[in-house]
Amino acid sequence: MNKGVWYGIAAQVVWGLSPIYWKQLDHLPATALISYRILWSFPLLAGLTWLASRRSDDLREVPSVRVLLVYAVAATLLSVNWLIYVWAVTTGFIVEASLGYFITPLVSVALGVLILRERLRPGQWVAVGLASMGLIYLTVSLGGLPWIALVLAGTFGVYGLVKKRAPLGSVQGLTAETGVLFLPAAALLFWAPDGTSTGSLDSGARLLLGGTGVLTVLPLLLFTMSVRRIPLSHLGIIQYLAPTLQFLLGVLLYGEPMSRTQLGGYGLVWAALIVFGAEGLYTQRAQAQSSAET
Repeated sequence: MNKGVWYGIAAQVVWGLSPIYWKQLDHLPATALISYRILWSFPLLAGLTWLASRRSDDLREVPSVRVLLVYAVAATLLSVNWLIYVWAVTTGFIVEASLGYFITPLVSVALGVLILRERLRPGQWVAVGLASMGLIYLTVSLGGLPWIALVLAGTFGVYGLVKKRAPLGSVQGLTAETGVLFLPAAALLFWAPDGTSTGSLDSGARLLLGGTGVLTVLPLLLFTMSVRRIPLSHLGIIQYLAPTLQFLLGVLLYGEPMSRTQLGGYGLVWAALIVFGAEGLYTQRAQAQSSAET
């Protein structure tokens, strides 16, 4: 395997094992954790963006109002996604959070059809249908929508849609987004209860909070290096590693319940992902073979 594959796997492993990190801070409210994450991530990202700007003139232009609005919307979606995910992890809903990231690619496909007027191939329609059946089954059998999964998938899916038309690269874009969120995060911590201020925490908690910046930036850099080196279809398969690890952590390490009813619904979603991935690989190979023959 080339370096791009290993970079992709490393990024997914960091994201997949991140619940262990957040669990160490579950005595703090999710709003405080996300605020600290933003405060520590922004300086790191700003430093990386500054280094990149020294090598290129692309980042020296003053962004327009439209660009700022795009990243303000992206920042709002990202903050909601981070908040719900961290809250889910720290309150014992890792399994349902993993479901959200399992179905995110299919939500992106649905948004492409509805918003961008993209056309689906028959195999992709089968995958979307299976995933929809799984969510309907879970909703009916459990007596309510799996709202954590739907919010995570929905916010990240729309976030991807917004970023698709955004002009900056992944690191520069995330710098802009955390920059938009920096002052609100600082204000939230300033007026937060005393129990969430760094002065009232022990040294271990302060160290872990400081590490949230690295936890955010490191997998992003690995993911970016991976995208540049391997086909998106390969990356699409690798991206299921993170929610798989999260699911296994929730069930095996933290003992979250997994009934036969839930397993049936998840099984339909997993079947959809298998069909989705296999169809993508088959299509890519068929197109490559057709190009070689011509």
